[in-house]
Amino acid sequence: MMKKVRITALRRTTYPDLMALYENPIPTPCNIREGDTFLFSGEKPEGFCDSAWETLAPFVFSLAKGEGNFFDGWMKDPMTALLSCNDGFRPVSFLLAATEEDF
Repeated sequence: MMKKVRITALRRTTYPDLMALYENPIPTPCNIREGDTFLFSGEKPEGFCDSAWETLAPFVFSLAKGEGNFFDGWMKDPMTALLSCNDGFRPVSFLLAATEEDF
């Protein structure tokens, strides 16, 4: 059995100076906001950013399989992880947490 994993957007920031210098404006930047919560139950949650998913997915799957404790005690709760997406212009920090609920 695998556990569901809660993905919560904790913080979002933007770097307008870097955007002005390096980014080609895109029509639909990230739509995830602080406080948004998603539940993983076997596949990428509906509405979740593809780019963020690529970064988080290995950790989500590990937590779902009960394989926490990343980097030998990095997190106080070994069945969690705090990660950011790979958008250097508007990164979002996510808390991943294994739940007790199976899928």
